[in-house]
Amino acid sequence: MARKPNYGQNRADVNRAKQARKEAKLEALKEAVARRKAGEEPQDAEADTSEDSRTKGEHHGQ
Repeated sequence: MARKPNYGQNRADVNRAKQARKEAKLEALKEAVARRKAGEEPQDAEADTSEDSRTKGEHHGQ
C-alpha cells in the first residue's frame, strides 16, 4: 500500500529551493554592482549591444 503524500514537506522543499534561487540572484546582483563601482566592464553579452544594432531591421508597430 502506498503512503500518504506529505504535502507540507513537499511545500517546504519548494520554498527552500525558491529561497536559495533568490539568494543566488541577489548575490549575483551585488557582485555586478561591486564590479560597476570598481569600474570594470560588464561581462554579459547583452551589455555589448548598441542602440543601432537593436533598432536595425524591422519596425514594430510603426
